[in-house]
Amino acid sequence: MTESPDEDYRRAAVDLLGAIAYGELSAFERLVEDAKMAPGIGDKIAIGAMATAEFAHLQKLVERLEQLGADPAEAMQVFRPSFDSFHAHTAPSDYYEGLIKAYVGDGLAADFYREIAAYLDPETREVIISSLEDTGQTAFIVERVRAGIAEDHRLGGRLALWGRRLMGEALTQAQRVAGDRDSLTALLAGGVDRPGLDLAALGRMFARLTELHAARMAELGLDA
Repeated sequence: MTESPDEDYRRAAVDLLGAIAYGELSAFERLVEDAKMAPGIGDKIAIGAMATAEFAHLQKLVERLEQLGADPAEAMQVFRPSFDSFHAHTAPSDYYEGLIKAYVGDGLAADFYREIAAYLDPETREVIISSLEDTGQTAFIVERVRAGIAEDHRLGGRLALWGRRLMGEALTQAQRVAGDRDSLTALLAGGVDRPGLDLAALGRMFARLTELHAARMAELGLDA
């Protein structure tokens, strides 16, 4: 039996919300772990505040999933293997690498999801956009990284390489999330009632993601 266009769309919305929600959950867990590497109590408090913000974002996504008639845990579980694999391949070796991952890696993921959210209904789009908002905590990361580089110039080169690695891994992860789920592929392909992404538009989207990544790296005082 062929599903209705409305049901196809609901599945796509649930998949996207599930992916973002698991991303927020894993970010929360990772920040809690990163706080253990923080050199002082002030840094631990700042990282803890970032983790708290991630969890608050997660709750909004869970509520929207429930409104769409989905089981939030099931919607998130689908994406657990790919996200866990990504984090296993990009585990930071020290505090500074953790900060870069939180700022650059999570920022790139947020940019990608904002792009896809443009194809959703206004209510779901607003939930996603609000869940990806910077709560202002990341200013702390920029300050800490710049201060660290000022103290040790060798740190800048190492973190620049780390940032480039994160970029490649994050783009691969984004393509995997979009490509592994037929519903998301169909959403991006468009339909008779809405435009989709052709190859040219897809190329422009990834060009925008690359530019935003370069801007974040520059703000940190690093070469993209």
